[in-house]
This record gives sequence, structure tokens and C-alpha cells, in this order.
Amino acid sequence: MRTRTAMAAVALGVTAASLLAAGTANSHGYTDSPISRQKLCANGTVQNCGGIQWEPQSVEGPKGFPTRGPADGTICAGGNARFAQLDDPRGGAWPTTRVTAGQSHTFRWQFTARHATTDFRYYITRNGWDPSQKLTRAALDPQPFLTVPYNNQRPPSTLSHSGTIPAGKTGRHLILAVWTIADTANAFYACSDVQL
Repeated sequence: MRTRTAMAAVALGVTAASLLAAGTANSHGYTDSPISRQKLCANGTVQNCGGIQWEPQSVEGPKGFPTRGPADGTICAGGNARFAQLDDPRGGAWPTTRVTAGQSHTFRWQFTARHATTDFRYYITRNGWDPSQKLTRAALDPQPFLTVPYNNQRPPSTLSHSGTIPAGKTGRHLILAVWTIADTANAFYACSDVQL
């Protein structure tokens, strides 16, 4: 009897550990339009990405951007050192998506866990930013060009927003998408390199 009880306890522990591991590995979300750095790594377009190639949905860090959140130079990885390859500018050579200033673009998120959501915010770099340097707050326009309130709802598995790329932007830029979670202290970050 004691042996059966011990075996049942071990089996229960293994099951719980497996569920916890699966919950972590299957969390959260990323942008694929314009394609984010983490998705470029996951689909093999960009090599030498480290662990993010298996977890494009896991770029989670402190919320409250820009007053709080990840430190400058760690924004694209959400302040998560495991995904530091996303902060590496690679000499300004990340592949870009072509977008047009002053015109509408559809921004799309893919979710693997759908959290209660405060909002989605989209920032773009200032004209004259240096794409060969790590992203800082000073490199971004101070206000998001698109904010989509979500009123603590849970998004579907795929969600799109339409927004206008700010007029007057030319050349290479970076769009930072921030998905703010309502019921945790975190947000998800996605950096997309674009050409205007």
C-alpha cells in the first residue's frame, strides 16, 4: 500500500511538472505583420538566434513602457537576457518589411495563450535613428502612433489592428509593438524592422 501511494505521488508530481512546463512553453504571443524579429528567427529566415527560435511567443518583460519596462538596449528582448539576440542590431541588417508612410497598415498578432489585455501600443523610431545601435527610448517617437484599448478582454488566437504609419518617415525604421497584460505585471514586446 505504501509503495502504491508513493508511486501515485511521484506520478502526480511528474504530471504537474509536465503541465507547468507545457504552460510556460506555450505562452503568449508575437507579431507577424510586419514580421517581428522573433518570428524571423523562428521561421529560420535569420540564423544564430539562440532560444528565441523555439519560443517566439515568449518575449515577456515588465509592463509600463515607456516610463517603466525593459531597460534601454534590452527592449526588443523585453529585458529577457535569454533572448538577447533580438537586441543585437546585426549591423542594421535585419530583414525589413516594406510599409508606406501616411498609409494604413494591418498589424497582426499571433497568440498561443490569450491573456486579459489592457491595450496594444505601437511605437516607431525617429527619423535619423541609427539602426546599427541597440534600441533605446530616445530612438523612438515618445508617443505611440497607434493605441488599441482592449478593456481586459482576451484576444482570439489571431488579432489584427489597422493603423496609419506616421507621415514623413523615410528609410529604415523599427516598429515596437507592446501588448500590455491586464492581470499580471508584464507585457509582451515585438520589434519589427521596416523600410519606408
